[in-house]
Amino acid sequence: MKHSKLTWMIFAALVLGVVFGHFCPVYAVKMKTFAVIFLRMVKMIIAPLLFATLVRGLASHSDIKKLGKIGLKTIIYFEVVTTLALIIGLTMGNIFNPGHGFGNITANPHLMKEAGLMAATSAPMTSVSEIVYNIFPTSIVEAMANGNLLQIVVFSIFFAIAICAVGEKAKPVMTLLESVSQVMFKFTEYVMYFAPLGIFGAIASTVGMNGLSILKNYFKVIFSLYTALIVFVFLVLFIACKYAKISLRNLLRVVQEPAILAFTTASSEAAFPKAIDLMERFGVPQNIVSFVMPTGYTFNLDGSTLYLAMAVIFCAQINGLELGLEQQIIMMLALMLTSKGIAGVPRVALIVLAGTLTSFNIPIVGVAILLGIDQILDMGRTTVNLIGNCVATVVIARWENCFDYDKMNTYIQECDKEGGFWSLIAPKTKTAEVKQIIEDK
Repeated sequence: MKHSKLTWMIFAALVLGVVFGHFCPVYAVKMKTFAVIFLRMVKMIIAPLLFATLVRGLASHSDIKKLGKIGLKTIIYFEVVTTLALIIGLTMGNIFNPGHGFGNITANPHLMKEAGLMAATSAPMTSVSEIVYNIFPTSIVEAMANGNLLQIVVFSIFFAIAICAVGEKAKPVMTLLESVSQVMFKFTEYVMYFAPLGIFGAIASTVGMNGLSILKNYFKVIFSLYTALIVFVFLVLFIACKYAKISLRNLLRVVQEPAILAFTTASSEAAFPKAIDLMERFGVPQNIVSFVMPTGYTFNLDGSTLYLAMAVIFCAQINGLELGLEQQIIMMLALMLTSKGIAGVPRVALIVLAGTLTSFNIPIVGVAILLGIDQILDMGRTTVNLIGNCVATVVIARWENCFDYDKMNTYIQECDKEGGFWSLIAPKTKTAEVKQIIEDK
């Protein structure tokens, strides 16, 4: 219910921002302050949230050796699929050029720098050696203070490895990190309550500065992302389902309820329990579902990873920066690391995007622009995250030769008998009522 209320408030803020920006442009430009405040609040979450969640996620999977082949195959599959998501995101970003045509959106850079929306220097790193040695921090405190996401990730990886090596003696540290993670999730939730105000300020100031014509550029961004997500689903996930010898169409029908929940709330966590239940009923063994699904929400957020790749291209383009192939490849490798720290809560991708841009000295004014439509973007990428993890459970089960095709066929037949998949996940009384209405007609 909380997610639903916040979603409607965000959409209301979006509409009000457009109206206010059009009819009161002089005052609307000043509303940028609300967007700046919200983005500064988002930036302050970066370091503690990423460090706590990433270390806990990596260290908690120290039992992968015990899981043997399942753990290894899962990680391999995740890396292959997320790499393909990054490639599709970068490719679509270069094809559609969503950052072109935003006019004077980056005007008044002094104000943006004062607000903390620009990196200390506007010159992006171009040397491969510079990029490589810059990911290793000289001080974790300095890395956190500067919001350098890559340096935090590198420190977190070594810290997690050390925890695994120490073993039992590191349990108090893991307990502390678990507590910090929970506190930061709640912290993030509180910050997101300010999202409607921030989005109102972002869209109002953008429309006030550029006029309603800017909306066509927003539609271009939305169209570009959703096209890329559709390409990913019907290319990469279709091939994965072919390998698993199942129908992608049937799987999409099975997960329609959690997918709709993920789409409307823009939260993977909201749809997580139902997705686990449905995949077990679909024929995936419980031990694989219980391992692959939770691990996937750390290592296999396909939609968010694809979005990050396209968003980086967008942010570079609106600042007039053309990234070469070599730079994009290095950035893709960096995103393979930074995207692993994304939690399954709304708008956390903005946090990772801001940190990644900071790591490459790219002004993050683009984050303020994307903020205005992030709810719409988040709905699509979160839904693909969910579908991608459901497909992953089937692929790993097929790879282990333990997927129950008979159970799947039986479940599909039961669904068809009951009038479709939706009837099985709806209350029985409602199903009976619907049947009676149909019979009466």
